[in-house]
Amino acid sequence: MSKIVLLLLVLAPSFYSCNSFKKLNNTQRGAIIGAGTGAAMGAAIGRKSNPAIYAIVGSAVGGIAGTFVGKYMDKQAEKLKKDLDVVADVERVGEGIKITMKSGVLFDFNSSKINPTVNDNLMKFAETLKQYPDTEILVAGHTDNVGTEAYNMKLSQQRADAVAAVLKANNVSRSRLTVLGYGEKDPVADNTLESGREQNRRVEFAIVADDKLKKDAVKASGNEVSKK
Repeated sequence: MSKIVLLLLVLAPSFYSCNSFKKLNNTQRGAIIGAGTGAAMGAAIGRKSNPAIYAIVGSAVGGIAGTFVGKYMDKQAEKLKKDLDVVADVERVGEGIKITMKSGVLFDFNSSKINPTVNDNLMKFAETLKQYPDTEILVAGHTDNVGTEAYNMKLSQQRADAVAAVLKANNVSRSRLTVLGYGEKDPVADNTLESGREQNRRVEFAIVADDKLKKDAVKASGNEVSKK
């Protein structure tokens, strides 16, 4: 079972009934932030409280080990910025990477069929993920609030599945992927405006360290301390 899924099961028992971290109470959010991420990540939570951010925060190891993880992510993020060019925003957040792809680029309106124009970008994305294998990836689909809540949930899942299918077809291990639809539950902009609805129609990724990378980072940080 993916460590991202385990994180969600432990920290957000209501998650599968609503497919959204928005249902986490303040105590649960505080527990995640307190996992070694510090005030800077707490500020990030306040700025962008969405599933991708929570996945990154909850997966953090913190301390010197977190610095080693961060260096691994720095190199990967630079490559991903080139891979995804103008089709996505790539951000380094804490010990992970958050990527936001606009559905207007990926899909036609009310469709889950990926536009051929972004195939090359997604293939490059997959190649980079294979070059940095010690990570797990949350693929999260989101919609605006046009239409019924049930329809939007289904569409968001279909879109997340479509993107994940491209990654798997290009040999990204399915065991690394957690693929979830969030429907209209997690808007990042005002749904009463077309510009806001466009921002809300998106697919996000959270790239976090897997157990191997965390163990390697802890070991490396121990060696670093012993040299001092």
